[in-house]
Amino acid sequence: MTTAAVLFLLDASGCAKHRLPGGLSKLKPCRLDGIDEQLFCGKLTVFENRETRSGRTIDLNLVVLPGFDQKTKAEPMFTLAGGPGASSAEGAEFFAGAGKDYRRRRDVVCVDQRGTGKSNRLAIPRDKTANYYLGEMFPIDYVKEMRHALEQRADLTKYTTSIAMDDLDDVRAWLGYDKINLFGGSYGTQAALVYMRRHPEHVRSAILLAVAPTDLKMPLHHSESGARAMDLLLSECERDAACHAAFPQIRDDWTYVLAQLEKQPAHVKYSSDGKTAPTTVEIQRGVFAEKIRTWMYGRDKAARIPMIVHQAAGGDFTPFLKQAIGPSIPDFVADGMYLSVTCAEDVPFINQQEAAKLNADNPFGNYRVFQQTRACGLWPRGKIPADYRDPVSSNAPVLIFSGNLDPVTPPKYGEEVAKHLRNSRHIIIAEAGHGADGLKDPGCVDRIAIEFLGKGDAKDLDASCVEGMAPPPFVTN
Repeated sequence: MTTAAVLFLLDASGCAKHRLPGGLSKLKPCRLDGIDEQLFCGKLTVFENRETRSGRTIDLNLVVLPGFDQKTKAEPMFTLAGGPGASSAEGAEFFAGAGKDYRRRRDVVCVDQRGTGKSNRLAIPRDKTANYYLGEMFPIDYVKEMRHALEQRADLTKYTTSIAMDDLDDVRAWLGYDKINLFGGSYGTQAALVYMRRHPEHVRSAILLAVAPTDLKMPLHHSESGARAMDLLLSECERDAACHAAFPQIRDDWTYVLAQLEKQPAHVKYSSDGKTAPTTVEIQRGVFAEKIRTWMYGRDKAARIPMIVHQAAGGDFTPFLKQAIGPSIPDFVADGMYLSVTCAEDVPFINQQEAAKLNADNPFGNYRVFQQTRACGLWPRGKIPADYRDPVSSNAPVLIFSGNLDPVTPPKYGEEVAKHLRNSRHIIIAEAGHGADGLKDPGCVDRIAIEFLGKGDAKDLDASCVEGMAPPPFVTN
């Protein structure tokens, strides 16, 4: 997961001429798609089973974007991707473009966590048809097929966060770094917290964007957080003159469409391009609601939600289908790695009776808990340390960002984590979702983060720009 773009870009001309010192000399010059700059790539081989240090190995894929000033170079920044299951190396393009300012005096290191990207990615191909995008999150046959295929090349119990963070420390040592700065987004914040606990002596600082505590029990509270964000979003629509005029009964529309889909799924004719012969697709209540929840991750897509809900309440699911069928959040997540992490660290600690009660009257229901619990019943469970779910304490400087309209990691989690990080600061972005996507001046986050990295202290930062991070206007037609 990358941050929002910074406004100030640096000229990287001549960067490729550097011969990197120390451990970085182990890497090879490389070019990545979409990046017009020579970077440095390599692989570090680690044992899949770190305890026995025998048997199958994993080549950890890494990309280093060198700092521009190698003479006065500061401690590097390691990026930790979200998901779980996303690739850090695929985020390198940001730091070669809009995010170049992070590299004034420090290298940026992107390591594909085991099970992601080019580090033995735990996923199998799927046919991306309309039915795929409108289907269940984890169909039983798909989970069984995936497990069977992946077990031919992986011990699925060896891809937990703690194991992966020990891998990351191996990469740090191999590259010759002592202290590092961590930058994690979403699940990457949880990974960063785990690294801070396991390797505190090597942490200079950490930036946590959309915090997932180690005891989150994902997805127990997805519906609760989603309902809170939806209430805030609809309230904004009601206060907005254009949105309220277009959708004067938006809350009734939301309640009505869910009730209708609860009675029976909608069956709608759909053509991908408007020219080919249409096919009939089914829209289930759980899938419809979950799509709406994930669209609140970014304010760009969230701006369309009132219109989509209003049209669907009137029986027109065309706007919903236009946004639902196509690339989405699950596409960049390695499903097998996602299950190996959550089936060990989260789902086993969910009390099913508690979940049913908590989500009983929630518009998003118990869909995600059901889907992941069923999938984990078919997936091998890895071991986690006894203290894994305990709060992480640290004296290292930590900068925390939360979006007030985040439908999965609301600000309360940032507050919870900050209580145990004695040198931390928590900045809440009033109009942000699960990141700054869609907001005015998204580079504000990067400017604050870069200032923090330079000072190594979260206290005296200029965070005034967050007040100008306004959302886009609601789409009303």
